[in-house]
Amino acid sequence: MPARTRFSLGGWRNRLLSSPGFQSWASRFPLTRRTARREGEAMFDLVAGFVHSQVLMALVELGVLETLRDGSQTSPALALRHAVPSERMEILLQAGAALGLLARKRGGRFALTRRGAALLGVPGLEGMIRHHRVLYRDLADPVAFLRGETKPELASFWPYVFGPGAEIAPDDARRYSDLMADSQALVAEETLRAVSFRDTRRVMDVGGGTGVFLSAVARAHPGLSGTLFDLPQVADQAAARFAREGLSDRLSVSPGSFRTDPLPEGADTISLVRVLYDHSDDTVEALLAAVFAALPPGGRVIVSEPMSGGNRPDRATDTYFALYTLAMGTGRTRSAARICSMLAAAGFEASRAHRTHRPFVTGVVSAVRPG
Repeated sequence: MPARTRFSLGGWRNRLLSSPGFQSWASRFPLTRRTARREGEAMFDLVAGFVHSQVLMALVELGVLETLRDGSQTSPALALRHAVPSERMEILLQAGAALGLLARKRGGRFALTRRGAALLGVPGLEGMIRHHRVLYRDLADPVAFLRGETKPELASFWPYVFGPGAEIAPDDARRYSDLMADSQALVAEETLRAVSFRDTRRVMDVGGGTGVFLSAVARAHPGLSGTLFDLPQVADQAAARFAREGLSDRLSVSPGSFRTDPLPEGADTISLVRVLYDHSDDTVEALLAAVFAALPPGGRVIVSEPMSGGNRPDRATDTYFALYTLAMGTGRTRSAARICSMLAAAGFEASRAHRTHRPFVTGVVSAVRPG
């Protein structure tokens, strides 16, 4: 006797919506055509997303946005300046206008929109866009990538994620440190909005790179002191930054690897800024245990990095950051709830997620070592 098929409302809906005949009808029916058009446009945006990113890359690589910073120009003038055939430059500019980065003016002139001008004002964004050519190559065959059949370039671009034994040439260390430093200012701004350092006496920034975050904390709170703990190849750059900014009397550098070296003691707050999502669960668990051991009773840990939406998937973190960290070879984008759970397993209490104004820049979680 054949098994009875269980009715599923979701399955019925899916069969209906996936019917070409229904889609054709819905696009004409007055009560559904607006929704059908909106959904159709959203689907086409997904299909065309790669081309959109390449238009953005071309505008940045050619310097077109920078050229238009001071005022509008014609397509032929831009073509001549940037050595692109006139008819091709026209296509690029028209595409940039369609994406809201440029505006087409009278007389065939093009100008920056507010979005295009804002792109130039976001620290590190142009550098990250240029860097994406590596990610594009890694995702050229997404199925092979997801099956683990490829060798992503990003794994070699960020060699520090593989531990102190990884070969890191000085030029490579400077390259990735500069890329991170350019965007770290935004992360620092969001973190300082979300959590207060008013009662902190000494903060240690573990994996702090070239010291952008620690410098921002020190400038915002002149009464505290701090230590940066990171690999020698990047910690030297942090020391130079502190000297340039006149902060060497309050900020120091302690070179080392949290994989093999004990964390220095003496801080009542330890920050982990864009550190956990670079590493596997095993590495993160060991690091959180080391942080717990280095803090005094009542000491606080602050985690700041892009976080998954968890049960409510987030467009930025659960697509871009999730695949980016996967391409790094060891990384993983975690939800705030998952990070709180890992902090609790390490012995911390009072874990909480703090609201940030720009969650696509960073999320923030804090916890306390019990007294």
